[in-house]
Amino acid sequence: MSSGTTGSTVPRRQLGRHLRDLRNQARLTVRAAASKLEWSEPKIWRIETGQTSLRSLDVEAMCKVYGAPEALTEGLMGLAKETKNRGWWHSYGDVIPEGFDLYIGLEEAASRLSWYSSELVPGLLQTADYAETLIREDNPGVPDEEIARRVEVRIARQALLTRVTAAPTVEVVLNEAVLRRPVGGTKVMGDQLQRLVELNELDNVDVRVVPFSAGLHAGLMSGPFVKMRFPVNGDGRDTEPPTVYVDGFTGALYLDKPHEIDRYDAAFKAIWGSSLDHEGTQSLLLQAKRELSK
Repeated sequence: MSSGTTGSTVPRRQLGRHLRDLRNQARLTVRAAASKLEWSEPKIWRIETGQTSLRSLDVEAMCKVYGAPEALTEGLMGLAKETKNRGWWHSYGDVIPEGFDLYIGLEEAASRLSWYSSELVPGLLQTADYAETLIREDNPGVPDEEIARRVEVRIARQALLTRVTAAPTVEVVLNEAVLRRPVGGTKVMGDQLQRLVELNELDNVDVRVVPFSAGLHAGLMSGPFVKMRFPVNGDGRDTEPPTVYVDGFTGALYLDKPHEIDRYDAAFKAIWGSSLDHEGTQSLLLQAKRELSK
């Protein structure tokens, strides 16, 4: 997959992991590394977590402090140049929440997205009117023009569902409450439910609903999350470590430690097991739509 598709997110994360490993091999703490480089500790942290692009000269300076071999230093300096590549979403930088560009890049690069949502339809499946309702509610006092641009970003992300090359497999489980909450009113919610029915007919999209009748299920414990898996190399290894994204009210978490991934894997499997099958889900979506207009 070209960096033109994935933007800078993946090379930034790869570079950050290499530099973190080198720092650990040199037995330097973040504080010690920051002191030697005359940088702040938050800067080192942002670099190692892939949240910022890097100049080749900065990479060279870090490699020198960490005692990296010359050949590896040159390779990482080359990778630093790739972190400057820009994804399609860069032109919307003024309206993308801080840090969310990292998520968009990962979403673009993923080969499989496994999503559990307890309260709202995920952005990747939203209609423009449903998205506008949420964005307007979450951004009081923001001018209409900016609201419209934020909606554009959300809808533009959905192109990956039907792209010709390497469209990801998308598995979504919704809590039944998502269907019953008339976001935006009867018309907006009815159109959104119809959109879910239509998306659920795509070969690479599988939407399921956990009905209220399922009672207590794993999603009530885990809360909403999306798990991303990435294409594998020719040797069968992941090009990027699986990552779980958890969106919080005051910030987001990116989890990629093996024990964290295992726990969310188990949670998603259990949630999926509590959900209706394809036919049952389609039937409930259409039923919810009919009941809206009563």
